[in-house]
Amino acid sequence: MPLPNRHLALLLLLVLPMAVPAQGAQVASQAAPPPAAAPAQSQTSASAPVMPAEVQQPLDVERDPVRSPDEADNAAVKPGAGVDAGAAASQSADISKSDGRYTLRRDVQEVVLNATVLDDQGHLVNDLAKDDFHVFEDGVPQTLASFQHTDTPVSMGILVDNSGSMRAKRGAVNAAALDLVRASNPQDEAFIVNFSDEAFIDQDFTSDLNKLRDGLAHYDSKGGTALYDAAVASADELSKGAKRPKQVILIITDGEDNASGLTLEQTIRRVQDLQGPIVYCIGLLFGDDGGGHEAKQAKRALQLLAQETGGIAYFPRALGDVDAIADEVAKDIRSQYTLGYHSTKPAALGGFRQVKVMAHPNGGKKSLNVRTRSGYYPKTAAAGAPETAAQGSK
Repeated sequence: MPLPNRHLALLLLLVLPMAVPAQGAQVASQAAPPPAAAPAQSQTSASAPVMPAEVQQPLDVERDPVRSPDEADNAAVKPGAGVDAGAAASQSADISKSDGRYTLRRDVQEVVLNATVLDDQGHLVNDLAKDDFHVFEDGVPQTLASFQHTDTPVSMGILVDNSGSMRAKRGAVNAAALDLVRASNPQDEAFIVNFSDEAFIDQDFTSDLNKLRDGLAHYDSKGGTALYDAAVASADELSKGAKRPKQVILIITDGEDNASGLTLEQTIRRVQDLQGPIVYCIGLLFGDDGGGHEAKQAKRALQLLAQETGGIAYFPRALGDVDAIADEVAKDIRSQYTLGYHSTKPAALGGFRQVKVMAHPNGGKKSLNVRTRSGYYPKTAAAGAPETAAQGSK
């Protein structure tokens, strides 16, 4: 088996100065005139040491091509030697060799799912244990690495439609949004976005109820509805500035998007790329009874946006119902389970990963209703939709 080039060069450097019998004389004759006395040449040839041929060791053995004076350093070493069998098995799939180099690749990214669990009557279930949950990614069972069921503080974006059709509804909507904040964890932080044709952050992250009230008061209902642009801008804002471990977006609107540069599909993809917020929607579509084309389109969009991110869309029958829905959203957020796992599929493979979570109390056969995001794109393979930055305060 031929040696790698780097070994051949070093071997020649060691062999040439030693002038082995026949080959040494030939090399010397090319470099300089032969010695004057033939006996001297014969004596040199007789005394020259014979170099043993190097035996090529297996290529998975690491060694230094230049021997060390300390014989202990010359012992051959195999990667993984001294590691117990279990650890070696777990590393074998992560170590690859290319051009004589070993590369260790390890995916340390944890996939985090926030899950709401409901019984058959739609009541929240809050007494499940880690072993009651089963997570599947693309149909393959995953092992839970972390489990939490606590009232975790969230960072929240509150997005309120500021189009002309919302003028008479803003008073009740603003009051409901503030009631949601009051019913939430005191350590939550929120920002306010008022959107029509454009999205404006009228209050940055804060836990101060008075500042949030002032942000909601900055409305001038006019223009169209750029809901998708506002949602993407808010998701980006959360990814950059959120200080809490969980992220949520609440959208309150009364109609179909008619002014965004992004489509519904691009909006969902962007949020999934960010592995980002849970989206809750409140659609004020009452008065149409679902019969109009615009109302149907708006309802479908809000349902998809919420469903794909693990949230839920509400459609109150009257403006007076909004406050009760806001309280329900707060309870939903505070009752979620947080599940974490490391995917069995390397992130480098990319592609959308479909996620399904099942819950069986006490290991029984009865299955509860679990709501979480539909899947995710690994961050290393994310190819986000066009970004839309939220503008500064008006």
